[in-house]
Amino acid sequence: MKDHISRRNFLKITGAGSVALGAAAATSGCLKRAGNNNPLSGNDNTSPGKMEYRNNPGNGDKVSLLGFGCMRWPMTKDKDGKDIVDQDIVNTLVDYAFKHGVNYYDTSPAYLEGQSEKAAGIALGRYPRKSYYLATKLSNFKTWTSEASKRMYRDSMEQLQTDYFDYYLLHAIGMNGFEGFENRYVNNGILDFLLEERKAGRIRNLGFSFHGTKDSFDSFLKLHDIYHWDFVQIELNYLDWEHAKIPRNVNADYLYGELEKRKIPVIVMEPLLGGRLVNVPDNIADKLKGREPEKSIASWAFRFAGSLPDVLTVLSGMTSMEHLQDNINTFSHFKPLSPEESGFLKETADLISEYPVIPCNDCKYCMPCPYGIDIPGIFKHFNKCVNDGFIARTKEQEDYNRLKKAYLVSYDRSIASMRQANHCIGCKQCIEHCPQSIMIPNELHKIDSYIERLKRGTLK
Repeated sequence: MKDHISRRNFLKITGAGSVALGAAAATSGCLKRAGNNNPLSGNDNTSPGKMEYRNNPGNGDKVSLLGFGCMRWPMTKDKDGKDIVDQDIVNTLVDYAFKHGVNYYDTSPAYLEGQSEKAAGIALGRYPRKSYYLATKLSNFKTWTSEASKRMYRDSMEQLQTDYFDYYLLHAIGMNGFEGFENRYVNNGILDFLLEERKAGRIRNLGFSFHGTKDSFDSFLKLHDIYHWDFVQIELNYLDWEHAKIPRNVNADYLYGELEKRKIPVIVMEPLLGGRLVNVPDNIADKLKGREPEKSIASWAFRFAGSLPDVLTVLSGMTSMEHLQDNINTFSHFKPLSPEESGFLKETADLISEYPVIPCNDCKYCMPCPYGIDIPGIFKHFNKCVNDGFIARTKEQEDYNRLKKAYLVSYDRSIASMRQANHCIGCKQCIEHCPQSIMIPNELHKIDSYIERLKRGTLK
């Protein structure tokens, strides 16, 4: 597919490759799952090796190139049916990561609806404080007052059982433009407060994570002469390198290049785009596995990010032992991409960019929905079915009934009825929290409309 195609045109042409797969989708639930549902299942598949480390040029920190992102800790249900962090599994994952050299842990008061920092504090508090680097964020999205922001800062220390932060971030600046940055951090005196905390040593490195426009990013980097950012966290992967299609996002090659010019260390977030660079279309998966049959699809994305010399660490939100072991294998036997492999990944990114999926990274910033809708789950299901060709395009297409059943059955299995897209009233409360600038209600209504046309047999 050399030319860009719209979602409508894509749905018109996907049927040909779907015939042989439709029956399998109906029974598999459309979504392929790696391994089983037990986060700790499997043997120790990590082969002997030495974790790759990078030196922070600002202070000499020796940081593992694989960082543990705490946004996707495994969850369980409490006695009242509420979703809570499964602390026992988190402890086991952290123990394994420590054993194999992972020493950078990234969290936020906003992750997992406020549960991530406490879970990280419990797991990490069992180790000497100087044996790991702790990163968290001032996630003052809702309340910008000086008092509330300082309280969030101090609460983070309490939750994380620490009296200093190794890496502290202004969280997701750029989402509300430069004006939003000034309101959240400058006009209320909070940035001055954080600079004083850095002077006092309670913040060892001060930086920011970015989601926004090119103009906003340029403005923030101009402030480097004033604030001397110690690091910057950006979304970087081989697809976003040249294909960051969302209007508010910026290609990663530009973001990285500007930081490289200023010799500002880079922290990488979303190296897998919330799993989208693992759950790739089958033809693309075959290309990747064909080159490295013994390596995982994910390893290609991690090698891409880790091959950039100014990257300090690459964050991964590892929820299972299988994922943790695979990533440790990648970074304990790290092999930078060759020029030929870089070209191969560029061609792969060009192919992936033609699939009109919804660019959701499963960050869950949009959650909880006030009406109980499972927004990331609905988008994840749709994207997987698009990538695998399980989309019915017209009643006249061959195998239409099988594809129709596949989508409807898998949708009901994946998303509880009270959490499906038809419950969206378009309140738009989710939009301002989405770092990818997705018009969430519009996408939910499109999916719901597609489902209704399947049910009524009115798909043209």
